[in-house]
Amino acid sequence: MPPITTDPTLLILTAVLAYLLGSVPFGIVITRAMGLGDLRQIGSGNIGATNVLRTGNKRAAMATLLLDAAKGGVAVLIARWLLAEDAAQVAGLAAFLGHLFPVWLNFRGGKGVATFLGILLALNWQVGLAVCATWAVSAAITRTSSIAALVAAASSALWMLYRGSDSLLLLALVLTLLIYVRHAENLKRIKAGTEPRIGRKPG
Repeated sequence: MPPITTDPTLLILTAVLAYLLGSVPFGIVITRAMGLGDLRQIGSGNIGATNVLRTGNKRAAMATLLLDAAKGGVAVLIARWLLAEDAAQVAGLAAFLGHLFPVWLNFRGGKGVATFLGILLALNWQVGLAVCATWAVSAAITRTSSIAALVAAASSALWMLYRGSDSLLLLALVLTLLIYVRHAENLKRIKAGTEPRIGRKPG
């Protein structure tokens, strides 16, 4: 963690605002706006880009991916611009929690992969790009979004150590742990060999 230099009241305010931004369910908003139905009744019921892709609309999936990533990145960049690096990390964590546990959806949100990538890109673009590349290579090899996400998340701490970004390491470990917790059902299906491939509806 970086040195705590921001006033605690401002850190709390940052966390609240970042959480609210992170909790905006762009997947649901986009699918409804495009007349694709209620995303929670489609595929796995998840609100992220992978499940949006199961509607068959690639533009909707791409928009969801970009907006889910952007809300994490924007929270970090605004907090860094207005306050300091400690506030940026607090904002990143709060936005991530907002996506996972959105107040608007009874705290039943997504799995956080796109938001995680957006946060990393904003905190350290080199590490963020390396983790994105890890996801892309893993997805190309396994054709399984969840495996790619888990591999990419696990690689984040290693990339930070490699780049000398020690101040980001604790946050990366916390976010990675949360991603693995949210992928508990995916891990069971991966072990059973029943995890759906990218672009296919779950069986």
